[in-house]
Amino acid sequence: MEKNIIEIKNKRAEYQYFLVDDYTAGLVLTGTEIKSIRDGKANLTDAYCVFIGNELFVRQMHISEYRFGSYLNHPAKRDRKLLLTKRELHKLQNKIKERGFTIVPTLLFVDSRGYAKLNISLARGKKFFDKRETIKEKDSKRDLERSLAR
Repeated sequence: MEKNIIEIKNKRAEYQYFLVDDYTAGLVLTGTEIKSIRDGKANLTDAYCVFIGNELFVRQMHISEYRFGSYLNHPAKRDRKLLLTKRELHKLQNKIKERGFTIVPTLLFVDSRGYAKLNISLARGKKFFDKRETIKEKDSKRDLERSLAR
């Protein structure tokens, strides 16, 4: 029995940031949230991670309300707790104190056991000329693939 694969990417993160270090975190979700994620109804575009106390939360991650949910449905953009080890949390907290670093979610997926996981990256913001360079590289790569396909 093959399960359908759910992978929701944040394409904007690679364009706006240099991704330095990657982590995979679990999410604390309600029942209607995981059902919406399995339907593919989530968006990471504006999401970012923030420390509240010693815990890491993801903010502005949009998970649509479950269509069959009743009065128990969840709010679409609530703060969701991320589950990481203490060592990883401590390491991220120290890196965030440095100027220019932030934590952005890059991929939301459902693993083989049915749990929702979030890939997060320690990121440094790109300047305008870096973004132009990224576009040039992407265009040249696309042109090369087109010429090889002929």
